[in-house]
Amino acid sequence: MNELAMAVPWLGKRNLNAARWVVIIIALAAPLIAIMFGRSWVRVLDFALLYIMLALGLNLVVGFAGLLDLGYIAFYAVGAYTAAFLASPHFGVHMPFWVVLPLAAGFAALAGIALGFPVLRLRGDYLAIVTLGFGEIVRIFMNNLNYPINITNGPQGINALDPIVIFGWDLSRNLEVTETLSINSLFLYYYLFLAAVVGSIVFIQRLQISRVGRAWAAMRDDELAAKAIGINTRNMKLLAFSLGATFGGVAGGLFGAFQGFVSPESFSLMESIAVLTMVVFGGMGNIAGAIVGALILSALPEILRHIALPVQQALFGTVILDPEVLRMLLLSLAMILMMLLRPAGLIPANARYSHVEHLHGKGVRP
Repeated sequence: MNELAMAVPWLGKRNLNAARWVVIIIALAAPLIAIMFGRSWVRVLDFALLYIMLALGLNLVVGFAGLLDLGYIAFYAVGAYTAAFLASPHFGVHMPFWVVLPLAAGFAALAGIALGFPVLRLRGDYLAIVTLGFGEIVRIFMNNLNYPINITNGPQGINALDPIVIFGWDLSRNLEVTETLSINSLFLYYYLFLAAVVGSIVFIQRLQISRVGRAWAAMRDDELAAKAIGINTRNMKLLAFSLGATFGGVAGGLFGAFQGFVSPESFSLMESIAVLTMVVFGGMGNIAGAIVGALILSALPEILRHIALPVQQALFGTVILDPEVLRMLLLSLAMILMMLLRPAGLIPANARYSHVEHLHGKGVRP
């Protein structure tokens, strides 16, 4: 929370308490502002929160533990398909949401461990290639496991997933407050996803300053030195992969229930690269950076879709660049500029315990 508050322009460095309230008010009022521009923008915010969860999970692996993972979207797929198998007409199973979600997280964590064991000795480019292959293997399996036994329904995907029901309250239906006042279901999903994101942030903040978080930081900076001081890097790597995958599995389960449909095309390599870009763009190893990066880059396609076409039509009389092509072009330029001007990201991570000034007031003298 403090990192997000400090990222607020001007106010964050002058009045931290006021900046915290600004962040809270913006988070709670965001859908009320978005609805003024249409319901589709509230839906964009819903998906942005899911991307924030993915970015936070990948940040555990890449930013905290220093393990480059290009197949992270596979865990998102595992969570989504777990929801599809256990809460849809596909197999005729309709388990409650609060049973499906922990199972989605658990299966994703097992997938993370399954990925972690073969790559324990790998690092850098070699690790990136293996994780990339893992992500593609999962997508190809989902795309082809419809013959001779139909498990995933292949490229057609699985539809009619059960919506999220909390204590008999169906979030896919508008909440009727009075005869004339109702709350749109997109708002209900937004606040549920917001609660999940807040819970994720609190958990990761506590994890970051724990012994596990410090062991990850040591392993990221110098694995040989970490081994020399007694850190079990093998277990730390497996824990990083499994915990990071857990966030992907939870986001995938929420995505499946929210979307009501899952298919392999939602879990392509480009999605993995997009989530990694969010982490790098915002600032690796920094919770606030992952959140800001995910918000900006998940909203960028919709902004371009609403602005780029009319602007090109007005200036040139025709559409020269498709919004998706323009998005990739701008994203590439932004990443190049970031590497040149701010290689640590928009909000660089603070090394809290490596400088004397951070130790003042804790009983430690320079």
